[in-house]
Amino acid sequence: MELILILIMVVIVVSFIAVSISRQRYRNPGEAADIRNVQEYGEPVKSLYTSSKVFTLHHRIEITDNDENVVYRAETKFPSIHDKTDIYTADERHVAHIERKLITLHEIHYVDMENGKSFMLSNELLHIIKDVTNIEGLGWRMEGNILQLNFTLRDENGELVAVVSQKAISLHDKYSVDIYKPEYEEEVVAILITLQHMVNDRETSASAGSSGGSSSSGQ
Repeated sequence: MELILILIMVVIVVSFIAVSISRQRYRNPGEAADIRNVQEYGEPVKSLYTSSKVFTLHHRIEITDNDENVVYRAETKFPSIHDKTDIYTADERHVAHIERKLITLHEIHYVDMENGKSFMLSNELLHIIKDVTNIEGLGWRMEGNILQLNFTLRDENGELVAVVSQKAISLHDKYSVDIYKPEYEEEVVAILITLQHMVNDRETSASAGSSGGSSSSGQ
C-alpha cells in the first residue's frame, strides 16, 4: 500500500512539473520570443531577464539583456525592516527606490522613480479566490497569474506594456520580460523587482507560520 501511495505521489509531482513547463512562457537570453506571445501580442520591441542571487548578504537581483549583459541591478540593504531596495543602471545611475509599509492589512510597497513618478503596489490579502495586486498612481493594471509572476502589464489606455514570464523549474527565481513600450522600461523593471519582493515576503511568512505550527504541535 505504501509503495502504491509513493508511486501515486511521484506521478502527481511529475505531472505537475510537466504541466508547469508546458504552460511557462519563459525564454532564455538569445532565444526567440515564445510563439504564444508572438501570436497574441506580436514581436516585442526588446526583452530583459532577471535572476535573483539568493546567497548574498545584500539581496541582489540582476536584469540582463539578450546578450546577457547586466543593464540594471537591484540591491536591498540587510538588515532592512522596511525592505529598502534601490535600482541602478549598469553605469550606476539611480533608477528607483522601493520601501515596504510595515503595519497594514495589505502588502504595500512604495516606489519612487528617479524620473519623478511615484506609485504604490498593494496586494489584497483578504481575497481568497484569486490574487489581486493593484498599481496605484500609474493607472496601470495587471492581468494573469500575479503570484507566479506570469502576467501582462497594461497602461492607463489598456495598451500592452510588457509580458512577464517565470521559469517553471529553477534553483533561482528567473523571469523573462518582453517589452512592447520601451518608453516605460524603467517602470516595468521597478514593478517586477517590487513584485519579486512581495512574493518573497509572502513565502517567508508562510514558511515561518508553518515552522511555528510544527513547533507548537510538537510540544
